[in-house]
Amino acid sequence: MKKLRNALMLAGGLAVALFAKSAAAQSRADALGWKLGAQAWTFNHFTLAEALDKMDSCGIQYVEAFPGQTIGGGIEGKFDYHMSPDKQEQVKALFKKKHKVLMAFGVVVPTSAAEWRMLFDFANRMGIQSITSEPKEEDLDLISSLCDQYQIKLAIHDHPKPSHYWNPDIVLAAIKGRSKLMGACADIGHWVRSGLDPVECIKKLDGHIISLHFKDLDNKSPESHDVVWGNGVSQMPKVLETLKNQKFKGLFSAEYEYNWDNNVPEVKASAAFWRTMVSNL
Repeated sequence: MKKLRNALMLAGGLAVALFAKSAAAQSRADALGWKLGAQAWTFNHFTLAEALDKMDSCGIQYVEAFPGQTIGGGIEGKFDYHMSPDKQEQVKALFKKKHKVLMAFGVVVPTSAAEWRMLFDFANRMGIQSITSEPKEEDLDLISSLCDQYQIKLAIHDHPKPSHYWNPDIVLAAIKGRSKLMGACADIGHWVRSGLDPVECIKKLDGHIISLHFKDLDNKSPESHDVVWGNGVSQMPKVLETLKNQKFKGLFSAEYEYNWDNNVPEVKASAAFWRTMVSNL
């Protein structure tokens, strides 16, 4: 009985210590204006409802949805900006039920002015704060006006070279002279795949980063794959320090594109790494 009592006391003490550590990390993240979320693409082998449950098991509250994911949870169809108003209300109820906050949507690239307007109207009704895209250059002026009209941000994402926006210099040129609500979705893993230094890219984009797709890679080649944060070559501690120095505020979307059917343990460990790093900043 005494051994059992001691074991229970030890387990209780560890639980209290872990809770205190998590609370301290959350307090520091709040002070920095940082939010840890996940890009639902991480769980694209599952429905959106299942993805939200997986995020919950990783202690992640904020969500970046992507177009085309089957919704699930008793709701027919796919998550997309063409959803009917009734379907949108059902999805909003799903997020509320799962205690998740939908903050961003992408990567999405409408093909006409009418589609861009539909997208911004959708984002406005869904409470989405930023749209992640790789827009055509001829649409940039329209997007700038829509950002100002709706007060919704447009974050230009960088897929690897030869994608158009692979280099931060191209992103900076695209947003120059346009709405202050336009900026970058900094995918640090794709920069590594393109042969770029993520810390130097973050420095170039100082003041223009809206959100991040956060990933760590096993090597610097185009064929590299995700690893648990802190175990790869993305220089995450330096990236976080640089973002802190820039007074960045916004969303970190965990995007883990490996071990697709069972990556919850890696995402959970990555989230724990992020919280440890943040608590020490």
